[in-house]
Amino acid sequence: MLDTLVNRRHRGFTLLLLCALATLLVSGSASAAEAKKKFKVAWTIYAGWMPWDYGENSGIVKKWADKYGIEIEVVQLNDYVESINQYTAGGFDGCVMTNMDALTIPAAGGVDSTALIVGDFSNGNDGVILKKADKLEAIKGQSVNLVELSVSHYLLARGLESAGLAEKDVTVVNTSDADIVSAAATDDVTAIVTWNPQLGEILKTPGTHKVFDSSQIPGEIIDLMVVNTATLAANPDFGKALVGAWYEILAVMQKDDDAGKAARSAMAKASGTDLAGYDSQLKTTRMFWTPADAVAFTQSADLPKTMAHVAKFSFAHGLLGEGAGSAEFIGMGFPGGVVSGDKGNLKLRFDDTYMKMAADQKL
Repeated sequence: MLDTLVNRRHRGFTLLLLCALATLLVSGSASAAEAKKKFKVAWTIYAGWMPWDYGENSGIVKKWADKYGIEIEVVQLNDYVESINQYTAGGFDGCVMTNMDALTIPAAGGVDSTALIVGDFSNGNDGVILKKADKLEAIKGQSVNLVELSVSHYLLARGLESAGLAEKDVTVVNTSDADIVSAAATDDVTAIVTWNPQLGEILKTPGTHKVFDSSQIPGEIIDLMVVNTATLAANPDFGKALVGAWYEILAVMQKDDDAGKAARSAMAKASGTDLAGYDSQLKTTRMFWTPADAVAFTQSADLPKTMAHVAKFSFAHGLLGEGAGSAEFIGMGFPGGVVSGDKGNLKLRFDDTYMKMAADQKL
C-alpha cells in the first residue's frame, strides 16, 4: 500500500506533452458544457483526500446527489498524476489535486478549472532532511534527492530562499517517490526532500534532521477538489452536492466519539494504516474543518501572493506550457474579482461561492 500512498503529487517532464494533447481533446467541449445528470470525480490516496472514499462507501455522497436529482461517481485511481491527466483530457468532471498541479497541468493545458473545495494545506507533511547537520544552511553544495518538479521541489526552493540560498547552490537529483526511502538509506545520499509517510520513515534513522518543512510556509501547499469551470457553470447542483457531502463527511470524522473514530478508522484502513497512524497524518495536515474556515482562507489576501510564488517557480521550471513568456502567462481568479496574471487567459479560479453556501446553510 505504501507504493500507492506515495503516488500523490508525483510529476515528470512528460506532463507538458500530455497537457498539450489534452488541450486538443477538450478545447471544443469545455466551452460547450451542457446540463447533465451524471458526473464523475477522481481521487487518490492522501490524508486530506481520504474523506472522499468514506463519503462514497458510507452513502453520504449519494445522499447529496439524490437531493439534487443527479448521480456522482467517486472513482479512486492509483496514480495521482494520471488522475489529473484524465481530468484534463475530459475523462472526469472533477479531481483532487494540489494548487501547484492545478496550475501546471489542467490550467497550463488550456482547461479552465475551478477550485470548488479548498480542503487543507500541508502543515508539516513535507520536509527537507539533512544527514549529520541540523541547519538548512548546511545544504549548500550538496546533492538533494527529491521528485523533480513536484511540491518537494517547490518546498526546496522556498527553503533555500529563506536561507539566502538559491537552486544554483545545490544539485537536484531526480528520485522517484517509490525509491526515496531506499535512496535515503545509502551513504551517498545526504539531503532529501519528501512528504509523509516517507518523511517520517526516513527521520527514524539516527543522524537525520528535518531542517525545513511546510509548516514554515503555511498555506502554500494546498489540497483541492478541482472541477471543470464550464461543467460547474452549466450544472450548479453538481457543485452543491459535492460541497454539501464534503462538509457532512468532515463533521462526522472530526468528532472524537464512536462515529468519528469509526469514520477515521475506515479512512485509515483504506490508506494502509491504522487509526493512530491516520490521526498522526492529520496532525500535520491543516484541515479546514468548517466551510467558514475554508472561505476565510480562500478570501485571504495571502492566497494570491501564494499563487504568485507558485507561478514564479512553475515558469522558471518550464511548467506553464509552450508560449509562456512570463510567470503571469496564466490568469488566476480569486474571490472579490481579484485576478493575477493574464485576464485574457484566465484558466484557474479559486471560487468561494459554494463553500459560502455551505457556511450559510443554504445548500
